[in-house]
Amino acid sequence: MELARFRREEHLKRRKEIREVFGKGKQYSCLGAKLFVLKNDLPINRICFTFSKGKGFKSAVARNRARRLGREAFRLMKCRLKNGYDLILLVYPESGGGGGGTPPPVRGAALSDRERQLDSLFTKAGLLK
Repeated sequence: MELARFRREEHLKRRKEIREVFGKGKQYSCLGAKLFVLKNDLPINRICFTFSKGKGFKSAVARNRARRLGREAFRLMKCRLKNGYDLILLVYPESGGGGGGTPPPVRGAALSDRERQLDSLFTKAGLLK
């Protein structure tokens, strides 16, 4: 069995293309994330991971962990997706904790959480084979 890799050509990187997906793409939401989808007429899917503006993630470490988890979840799921789409995953951090003590668990902090999130979004978008 060949490993499913997250290849360079699967990264959506050009500013013009990203703006087009944000502007013309359909939106699908779930708790903690939003997916933008636009048909691209290519034999592959391309994806970009981005994060909400403002206070958002408390540190670069948290933001980079969220990005790594998203990439890994996508890599594991991409063989189950229909091809020919540009995708943008907009991730939101867990909001405030309330009273002192330990902070609440961060939504999407585990790979299984991110996989469930992506599965929900891809199902809503009709992208699963």
